[in-house]
Amino acid sequence: MSPWVGFDFDKTLATYDISYDIEQVGEPIKPTVDRLKKYLAKGYDVRIFTARISSGKDNRNPKFIKSIIEEWCVKHIGRKLPVTNIKDHGLLIFYDDKCVQVEPNTGRIFGDLSKEEELLGI
Repeated sequence: MSPWVGFDFDKTLATYDISYDIEQVGEPIKPTVDRLKKYLAKGYDVRIFTARISSGKDNRNPKFIKSIIEEWCVKHIGRKLPVTNIKDHGLLIFYDDKCVQVEPNTGRIFGDLSKEEELLGI
């Protein structure tokens, strides 16, 4: 398995609003795009990770959605990047707005989640 770096698309690489339909993509989020470009400059395999290309009850067309995100990449990153919704053991690091980092094999959480847990009523 080849090592790769993953970047979530919505709210991490591109702005997102709940009012968007499945075919709308937001503007680039500069700090994250700049970080992604650093990985590319170092020769890393970088992939876009998104649930948008999952088959679902809303009859989305994953191939079409993938092509929209690839076009966004060409416009804002300068080249087409692989788009996936599948993680594998080659994933080195993953940038995402919803992730919580957990220490391997212990369940210990890094960082303070008190605000998030309060919001979720935990």
